[in-house]
Amino acid sequence: MSIPAFFARCLNKRLIAPGVYELRLQKPEGFTFLPGQFVLFDVPASGNPQDVQTRAYSIASAPSEEDLLFVIKLVPRGRASMWIEERVEPGMTISFKGPFGALLLDRKTDKPYLFIATGTGIAPFRSHILWSLEESHDTRPMHLIAGVVKRRDFFWEDQWKALEAEYPNLHAHASFLSGEPDWHVETGSVQERIRRIVKDPSNVSVYICGATEMVNNVQNLCHILGIPEQNIHTERYM
Repeated sequence: MSIPAFFARCLNKRLIAPGVYELRLQKPEGFTFLPGQFVLFDVPASGNPQDVQTRAYSIASAPSEEDLLFVIKLVPRGRASMWIEERVEPGMTISFKGPFGALLLDRKTDKPYLFIATGTGIAPFRSHILWSLEESHDTRPMHLIAGVVKRRDFFWEDQWKALEAEYPNLHAHASFLSGEPDWHVETGSVQERIRRIVKDPSNVSVYICGATEMVNNVQNLCHILGIPEQNIHTERYM
């Protein structure tokens, strides 16, 4: 079965943290997706637009939002990084295929959600959380743990603060390797936060997204804590 291709106009590109760009695209007509899914961008090589490869990026926007939102971490000499920095500008057309992916919310359970991410792995969880709170009107407890190196590397802080103020069932936590406190004056590693939050391992639905090593480490911790395998959902960024 052929995968449909879509074409979207770039609306905005901005640097939101050191080495992290936020990319906003106009949603193409007929494109639909589920929270947690990703698309494959067609990325040309620098200096050779005929040499095209695909790169996967999670959709950070909720289905009800007017535009499509992505966050892209720059990698030195990376194909997509050079394309974003050198070629992508508002007004240009970007082609992609999708959606793909199975990091979907388990709606068959009413267990509290625990979302764990590092870096741009937070993208699908923005989509999950917005959809759950604003579209599904879900009142279950939801915890988000986002790990970055320093506070300056953390983005969307104002959005999480605003959502917490509006929805008392949402609790967002930022873990900085530098040891700096987050806006709740909390400190500690991602693993320490998990241990503090998970009181009943049988009553939590865990979602983990980020670099492979982090996902593996956190998944192992979940096993140690006694969280059933069927309640652990992962997506690894290569």
